[in-house]
This record gives sequence, structure tokens and C-alpha cells, in this order.
Amino acid sequence: MDATAPLLTVANSHSARNPKHTAWRAALYDLQYILKASPLNFLLVFVPLGLIWGHFQLSHTLTFLFNFLAIIPLAAILANATEELADKAGNTIGGLLNATFGNAVELIVSIIALKKGQVRIVQASMLGSLLSNLLLVLGFCFIFGGYNRVQQTFNQTAAQTMSSLLAIACASLLIPAAFRATLPHGKEDHFIDGKILELSRGTSIVILIVYVLFLYFQLGSHHALFEQQEEETDEVMSTISRQPHHSLSVKSSLMILLGTTVIISFCADFLVGTIDNVVESTGLSKTFIGLIVIPIVGNAAEHVTSVLVAMKDKMDLALGVAIGSSLQVALFVTPFMVLVGWMIDVPMTLNFSTFETATLFIAVFLSNYLILDGESNWLEGVMSLAMYILIAMAFFYYPDEKTLDSIGNSL
Repeated sequence: MDATAPLLTVANSHSARNPKHTAWRAALYDLQYILKASPLNFLLVFVPLGLIWGHFQLSHTLTFLFNFLAIIPLAAILANATEELADKAGNTIGGLLNATFGNAVELIVSIIALKKGQVRIVQASMLGSLLSNLLLVLGFCFIFGGYNRVQQTFNQTAAQTMSSLLAIACASLLIPAAFRATLPHGKEDHFIDGKILELSRGTSIVILIVYVLFLYFQLGSHHALFEQQEEETDEVMSTISRQPHHSLSVKSSLMILLGTTVIISFCADFLVGTIDNVVESTGLSKTFIGLIVIPIVGNAAEHVTSVLVAMKDKMDLALGVAIGSSLQVALFVTPFMVLVGWMIDVPMTLNFSTFETATLFIAVFLSNYLILDGESNWLEGVMSLAMYILIAMAFFYYPDEKTLDSIGNSL
């Protein structure tokens, strides 16, 4: 007989008599699982550094850098906790949770930026999220998924639906910009700006209604089109994290969700608060920081996930992550931020510059052209990636509005 058997029996009976002890062990196991769930979680070492540098107002550049790197793994943890909670809530409510909290980091950063009056950063980060998902992520998916394959295929009907929605999203930003561009500049600018603000708020309400109907389409009437993607998610994510899938309890998911949201809020506050100083010290424009740098924060986990699943030839899932995230930003986050600005009396509009809307149109046009046939290869990925690099280079040299105004006054 094993000599340790009586000890095990005593330990088990002790645990049974101490449910608090068992609950703590389960909570620690849940925390250990969530910390190993993403390959990006090694960046968590920057969380205390970012908070310390931000709290004591040390180097602005390091504060920006540390909090920038800290939010990346926190976004991955937030996404995992949301998915675990969604699994417990059923298909419909779970889908709504994923849709709502899927871009929680962008929402937190944008709300904090709006409160600080950084409307330019919010607009640029919204556009940057769209461009990075449509061109950068999609390009990497096509390259890494297709370099050793002739073709990869995905659900053409779902792709066409997402393409149509992207076109509407693009139009919602093009119309206010065209509205402003066709009116003369002069003494009536204040009156025209008020009309653009009203147009943006009305457009946002319409787009949010379209988004709600899209959720019903995805989760209700045409759920079968997206069903295969959901079935593959758990299997693929377990392989990525290199550990067997473990179901978190509702309590653990809520605690992780709440705790991570609070930490992200502090990190985002320090991040946004140092942008003006970073612009002065580095010479980068606010537009470039908001459009190219900030989107990496909220989308890094999704970028890694979509590329890894594309390498496993799960293109429906990869496309759902990349294009689906773009749709959430365009149809939910951007119009929602306009309404948030309305509530806190900050004039957030959909009036992007002509140059910005032109780049968005190019990105939507190219991505739609690449996915409409339901097939992809590595060369299409190269095209998409090259277009993103060209746009990033253009915005690197593109000056801010203040610089343009000072140039105009000097002429």
C-alpha cells in the first residue's frame, strides 16, 4: 500500500472542509492559465515600469514607451477573459460580449484621449486601426498562410458581406469630409463646423443601427455562415497557447476583466498624457503617432492570433479576426466615440482630412478586391503590406494642422 495515501486522504478531506482554500487554489490556477494564454504576455514586465514612471512623472518618452508596451499584453488578457465569459453566456449574449469588449482597449484609450481634448489622436487612432487591420494584418495573414501553399480559400459569402459593410463604413467617413471640402473656407467656418458636427452625430446613429443589425445577421438569422469559425476557435487557441483549454469560472473571468480594465485605464491615462511631450521631443506628428503607433497597442494580440491561425490554414477564422475587428472599429467604436464626445461636450466629428479619407478609400478598395473571390495567396499579401508601408511613409512626412497653419500664415 502507498504510504502517501493517508496523507492524500487527509489533504483531500482538509480541502473539502475548507472551501475557501479550494477557491483560492482554483483562482490561482485560473490566473496562471490566463497568463500563459498568449505569447505576448512576457511584456507584462512593463506594467509596473509604466505605472511607476507615469505616477512619478519621470521621463515622458520612457513613460510613453513603457505604457505602450504594457497595454499590449493587457489587451490580450482582456480579450481572453471576455471570450471565457462569452462562452458561459451562450451564443447570442456571448457574441454581444465579444462584439462589445472586443475593442475595449481602443474604447478606453479613446475616451481618455477625448476627455483630455485630444480629438486629433482619437480620429487618427480610429483610422489607424482600420488601416492596420485591412492592410497590415491581412497582408501578413496572406503571406504567412500562403508562402508554402498555392492557394488558400475562405467563405466567400461571409467575405462579400464584410466587404459591403466596409464600403458603408468608408462612405460614412467620406461623406462628412466631402461635405467640408466642397464648402468655401472663410468667415462662416464656425457655422459650417456646427453643421458638420450635427451631420457626424446623425451619421453615427445610422451606422450604429447598421452595426446592431449586422450583429443580428451574424448571431441570429445567418449564424450558420459564421458557425464553423466559432467551432475552430477553441481548438486553434489551445494550440497557440501550447496548453490544454481550461474553462475559467464566471467569477474569475469577471475579476480578471475588471482588474485588467482598471490597469489599462491607468496605463492609457499615462500614455495619452505624454503624447504632446513625445511630439515635441521626437518631432513626430500627432497624426503619425495616432495613426501608426497607437493602433499597435490594441491590435497586437489580434495581429498575432490572426497570423498564427492563417499559418494553420484556418483562413475563415483569420479573416474573421482581421476584417471583423475593422468592422467593429468602423461601425461601432468610431460612431460611439462621436456620441461620447456629444455627451461630454467635446466636438468629436467624422470630418477626417481629404488625405486621410483618400487613404481609407484605397485600403478598403484593395482589401475588398483581394477577398471578394474567396481565395488568397502570398503575392496578394505582399501587395497589401506594400500599400500599408506606402501609407505609413506618407503620414510620416505629412505635417499636423498646426504646422500647415503656420506655413500658410508665413506665406
